[in-house]
Amino acid sequence: MRNEREVLSLLLDFAREDDSVRAVLLNGSRVNPNLTHDRFTDYDVIFAVTDPSRFLLDQSWIRRFGELIMMQQNIIDELTRPWPIFLMLFEDGVRIDLSYRYADAIDSYLDDSLTKVLLDKDGAIPVLPEPSDSSYVTRRPSRSEYDKTINEIWWCLTNAAKGLCRQELPYAKFMLDTVVRDALVRLLSWHIGSRADWQVNVGKAGRWLRQYLPEELWQVYVATYADADTKHNWAAIMEVGKLTRAAGKELGKRLGYEYPLTDDMKVTAYLRQLMLTEGS
Repeated sequence: MRNEREVLSLLLDFAREDDSVRAVLLNGSRVNPNLTHDRFTDYDVIFAVTDPSRFLLDQSWIRRFGELIMMQQNIIDELTRPWPIFLMLFEDGVRIDLSYRYADAIDSYLDDSLTKVLLDKDGAIPVLPEPSDSSYVTRRPSRSEYDKTINEIWWCLTNAAKGLCRQELPYAKFMLDTVVRDALVRLLSWHIGSRADWQVNVGKAGRWLRQYLPEELWQVYVATYADADTKHNWAAIMEVGKLTRAAGKELGKRLGYEYPLTDDMKVTAYLRQLMLTEGS
């Protein structure tokens, strides 16, 4: 597998040789000072170019970076000027997510705190602060956000239960593992942020929750995952409720927000009754 020096040299050699490439930016996890890189850490790269469409129409340049296992290519619509991004996984395991964006709009690409300038042919980029994940730390929720998130969890747990009662596994799992989990991760992110003065980044989809949750809560979170067995899914639903109650009450106390205990108690009783009568 090529190392970082080799990959960056390859990218910069390509950029220097192509006059239409005016600048190169590296962002994302590769420049996050709080992370240790492993073989799965990809390279999020921006080539600021005069004409992005050229690299879309003629993709022979890809071979310069190696033999592909697979690629996903998307068009991002931005300010009526779409630009392409190429998500490329190479045979040696290196992954490069390379976007070609308009050089005359480069200022709009500098707001991300995880940005490092690798090349600036025109001297058009101001000196940036050292990369940090300050753009990604969990922000304090408003009262409305807090209320809506907890409401989403309890309401959609009843939907998951309904799916189990009807033996509609796809619907039940969608509710539990997509809708409810998104809200639960958001709640846990706030819970963690409130304990760390809002200076913590838990990562996309809560990928680093384990690093920050107390072990007891982490084990409850693990128990919210279930296979296709109906009884296991009922158990997961109840664990979600337990975790929502623990994290939601503590977070509410820290923020001065009232936890909806009446909703919690009534929905929990409803779910338990369904589990006893329909849960086999």
